[in-house]
Amino acid sequence: MSRLPFQLRQIDHVVLRVRDAAAMQAFYCEVLGCTVERHQEAIGLLQLRAGSSLIDLVPVDGKLGRIGGAAPGAEGRNMDHLCLRVEPFDREAIVAHLQAHGARIGEFGSRYGAEGEGPSQYLFDPEGNVVELKGPPDRDAAQENRR
Repeated sequence: MSRLPFQLRQIDHVVLRVRDAAAMQAFYCEVLGCTVERHQEAIGLLQLRAGSSLIDLVPVDGKLGRIGGAAPGAEGRNMDHLCLRVEPFDREAIVAHLQAHGARIGEFGSRYGAEGEGPSQYLFDPEGNVVELKGPPDRDAAQENRR
C-alpha cells in the first residue's frame, strides 16, 4: 500500500441543501450557537461557523442547490446525520435549552465517536435532518478501550 501525500485532520465543512434557508440559519445560529461566516448570494451559499468547522446552507432553488436535484423531504434526506462535538455536556441543561427553542428532541444514548464512547443527544433541525450533540468520551469506556 502506498503512503498518502496528506494526513486527514478533521471535517472541514458539511453542505446541507435546504428548502428554507432563513429557518435553518435561525436554528443553527440561535439554537446551536453557530455564527455567520460568509454569505455568497450570487451562488446561493451561506456559510456558518461551527467551532473549527463550517456548516454550509445551500437553498435547493438557488444556483448551487438546483444541481442536486429534488429537495429533501419525507421520502429522502441529503444525509443521515451531522454530529457536533460539544463541551461541556450537561444533558439536563442541553435538553432544557432545546425545549426552550422548540427543537424536536430525539434519542439520548452513549455512542461511539471520533474521541471514543460517550454521551450523545439526537435532535432534528427544522427540515428534519438529524443532528447529534456529542459529549466527551466516558473515562471508564476510554480506559476499557486501551486494554
